[in-house]
Amino acid sequence: SAQPPGSCPDPCECSEAAKTVKCVNRNLTAVPPDLPPYVRNLFITGNRLALLPAGAFPAQRLPDLSALNLSGNHLRAVEAGAFSALPALRQLDLSGNPLVSLSPQAFGEGGSPLEELALRGALRDHGVLLSLATMLQSGALRNLSRLELADNGLLPLPSGLLAALLGLRQLDLGDSSLVGLQNASFQGPGQLQSLNLSEGSLGVLRNGTLAQLRSLPALRSVGPGRNAWVCNCTVEDLVAWLKEGDQVEGKEALSCAYPDKVSGKALLKINGSDLNCSEPVDLPSQLQTSYVFLGIVLALIGAIFLLVLYLNRKGIKKWMHNIRDACRDHMEGYHYRYEINADPRLTNLSSNSDV
Repeated sequence: SAQPPGSCPDPCECSEAAKTVKCVNRNLTAVPPDLPPYVRNLFITGNRLALLPAGAFPAQRLPDLSALNLSGNHLRAVEAGAFSALPALRQLDLSGNPLVSLSPQAFGEGGSPLEELALRGALRDHGVLLSLATMLQSGALRNLSRLELADNGLLPLPSGLLAALLGLRQLDLGDSSLVGLQNASFQGPGQLQSLNLSEGSLGVLRNGTLAQLRSLPALRSVGPGRNAWVCNCTVEDLVAWLKEGDQVEGKEALSCAYPDKVSGKALLKINGSDLNCSEPVDLPSQLQTSYVFLGIVLALIGAIFLLVLYLNRKGIKKWMHNIRDACRDHMEGYHYRYEINADPRLTNLSSNSDV
């Protein structure tokens, strides 16, 4: 039954003094339509919404809603216009939802005042990640200052994902499958202050990425802890970056994972002698490897040639017989002419017949 205006929906708990409504673990399948208009902080978590359609939060009834938590609702699809009618929305949490569809127009065509977006564990589908990239690149969330993308299969980041986020200050990419940041251009978010890269699969930070991080004037905190760092010749620039500033949190605890001879050694203690970057190349061993590879290739070509001959053995045999017959006929002609030229009687007979 319909609730009186301003009352609290049956499955929810409301506090008008705190401007807060909580609808937690109530097995809801849709957003309650009769939420009180005074709400500023709305928690709808642990339910079974599955779909968030357009107009799920009507502006005329929720003009002051600024913080919306929709985490853990089994959400799979967010349609266009789902959040477009919330003029005061500043914080949105969609974490823990197995999204398979996220409309790039979820916040409408005109953009949103949203400042904080949490998508922890909600971007396991690569198509959803690409939709998010389209949304961010369109400028729909140009006011975003905090973006949480932790605990997602971000391998790799879409190119230009952050380019339009000029006011971004906090970025969380921790606990993900990232193996590199080549596509993560930090030239857009020039105001970035905090970057979390911990608990990932990073093996190395390339020179281009390090150069971008060095160029960020506001960057104060970088967390790269608990990654499997590969300590080969490419790690020298990373070590130099760690030593030159105090941006990296817990840099003393960062250690090599590969190769085995330096496994467990602190990155700050790595030097040129550990990396063997100046050692001459072992040309004889390289040549030996090349010869082995060439032998394998030639053997493979020979095997293919023999297989072709075998498969066409009947045709080849017929062709050989034809050549043999042609050669025999030709040789018999030569033999006949030779006999004529060698016998004077046959020669005179041949001359008289010509006359």
